[in-house]
Amino acid sequence: MSEDTKVHAEVREQFGKGFARRLRAAGKIPAVIYGHGTEPVHVALPGHQVSLIIRRANALLELDIEGKDQLALVKDVQKDPVHQIIEHIDLLVVKKGEKIQVDVPVVVTGEPFAGTVANLDATSIAVEVEATHIPEHVEVSVEGLEEGAQITAADVKLPKGATLLADPETLVVAVYVPTEEPEAEEGDEAAEAEAPADEAAAE
Repeated sequence: MSEDTKVHAEVREQFGKGFARRLRAAGKIPAVIYGHGTEPVHVALPGHQVSLIIRRANALLELDIEGKDQLALVKDVQKDPVHQIIEHIDLLVVKKGEKIQVDVPVVVTGEPFAGTVANLDATSIAVEVEATHIPEHVEVSVEGLEEGAQITAADVKLPKGATLLADPETLVVAVYVPTEEPEAEEGDEAAEAEAPADEAAAE
């Protein structure tokens, strides 16, 4: 675990929208920790630090809860739809060595054959991986691929210790030649359709 993921969590006994607003005004984020058969624990997290951490997908926090260390995976982040302020975070209790199921983002690298486009069909793929070794993303190279080339989940190279959970036949990337919109042709057809009417008017 890196230093930036070590977070001091304050146990909170008060709830409700009013208290949550006061927490956020003080630069803190309300959160709840649950899982492994434990009772949910309601905490307040340091807003700025946690906001930076959760920019990464599947962020793992090493919480200090009243002197007790606890690993927790960010499962859900609730934001204000207008202001994009983090309103609440759900955290799942995990243990070192435990394998968990996560959706890992897919990143496309390289350039396909000239004149073609690589379309990302699956932005993430489901894998099972050790909780403390969750990859930030998996890379898919499209370097030099020609029209019609397809990359499925089975083709994606996973990091050591990760197991594919997604359907192996899931389409991840497809390479194709983009088609141009026939705007000029449609304009010609419209002109031809108007021509007979003009001729009739002239007669």
